[in-house]
Amino acid sequence: MKKLSCCSILFITVLCFSQRMGTRLTAAVEKFAADPQLKHGLVSMYVIDSRTGKVIFEKNSQLGLSPGSTQKLLTSVAALDILGNDFRYRTEVAYDGTIENEVLKGNLFIIGSGDPTFGSWRWNETKEEYVFAEIMSSLEKNHIKSITGDVYIDDSKFSLQPIPDGWIWQDIGNYYGAGTWAINWHENQYDLILRPGINAGEEVNIIRTNPDLRNFHLVNQIRTGSKGSGDNAYIYFPPYSQFGFSTGTIPSGDPTFSISGSIPDGPAHFSYELEKKFKEKDIQFHLPFKIYHQSTNHSNWPHPTNIILTHYSPALDTINYWFLKKSINLYGEILIRTLAYQKISVDASEEGVEVVKDFWKQRGIEPTAINIVDGSGLSPQNRITTNALVNVLKYARKRPWYESFYNALPEINGMKMKSGSIGGCLSYAGYQFTKGGGNGFIFAIIVNNYNGPSSSVVKKMWQVVDQLK
Repeated sequence: MKKLSCCSILFITVLCFSQRMGTRLTAAVEKFAADPQLKHGLVSMYVIDSRTGKVIFEKNSQLGLSPGSTQKLLTSVAALDILGNDFRYRTEVAYDGTIENEVLKGNLFIIGSGDPTFGSWRWNETKEEYVFAEIMSSLEKNHIKSITGDVYIDDSKFSLQPIPDGWIWQDIGNYYGAGTWAINWHENQYDLILRPGINAGEEVNIIRTNPDLRNFHLVNQIRTGSKGSGDNAYIYFPPYSQFGFSTGTIPSGDPTFSISGSIPDGPAHFSYELEKKFKEKDIQFHLPFKIYHQSTNHSNWPHPTNIILTHYSPALDTINYWFLKKSINLYGEILIRTLAYQKISVDASEEGVEVVKDFWKQRGIEPTAINIVDGSGLSPQNRITTNALVNVLKYARKRPWYESFYNALPEINGMKMKSGSIGGCLSYAGYQFTKGGGNGFIFAIIVNNYNGPSSSVVKKMWQVVDQLK
């Protein structure tokens, strides 16, 4: 009887706490939804108890809304479960023919598998100088100082289409809209170094790109904005093109200002960098290097017989750390293409999206609740419910890799949550636990079609989720 009485008291205490929390959230959300910035907008929120799964609060939780980058949670969890947190990408250096007197009488091959970290600055073992040192060391160990055949850049594992359908023209020339190939380099990103004018309205001059790009021609229409006006410049440059243009404004006040763009052809840029390194090391070779996606006769594409180097990416759990922490769209698109290749031996974004949707269907989330077209949330066509986001986070908490997943979530407003923002959309989804990581809440909130500055809407959203603290 004493035990029953204690259990009853505990149950009543938890019930009362949940009811009070529900009441607080109701008042906060009603106030927020009535705000003038939401006059023509939509608010969706879903909150459950992290221990029991009991619904604490819901408003429009089955309404599909544009999620922005909170969509990355679906890709992240599916990838960790399907691929495993220790999955690594491989890039191979290989050859055919024979090696005689420091001469490779045959062809050299660089074979990619989609590694998004190849040449990335985020890890020591992925940095450009480290990767090139590995490649040069493999040639030296195998006594290759001259190549009589060709150098083949093999990006055949992924399809020719580098970006998902549904991405908009304004995004794809900028760093966050970078395409994905089987061979990527430096996260397919470059910096455009600019010199603004002294006064608003004056011309802006291009100083250089970093790294240097080959066959890159940019018509610059960026103008100088007022001091402190921030980066309002965009680059319009389609994949595989040699020509593009830039527009918008950058602030006055500094001698130089940088914006970041997407490299239009990742494998071709890697090829260019490798050519320069071969020349620097005095390795004799023939130009041009052969790139698979540029070849019109794939049936005659040769195949290597000897692998002399396998470069491994960092493990998936550390890739996922940067994917969520810095919200890198490139990683999301590579992951869904990898999932498609692993599950059905097809490497296109559309099939990867179907793999993700089927993964969540098998775990109780209706496909219509995650009406998505990419892996990162960049497309404005994506629609997800807050109910689905919460169930994704709920599922993740039960998995053996949960700790690394939780650590990858950014800390925003003192809470572990992923944020999202895209054209009239703001969203958050994450966890709020009591001290010690015990009881707490799993939540998601999405706002679509707000008006006015996003910064003020963000503060008002934080006032809502602060009720969970």
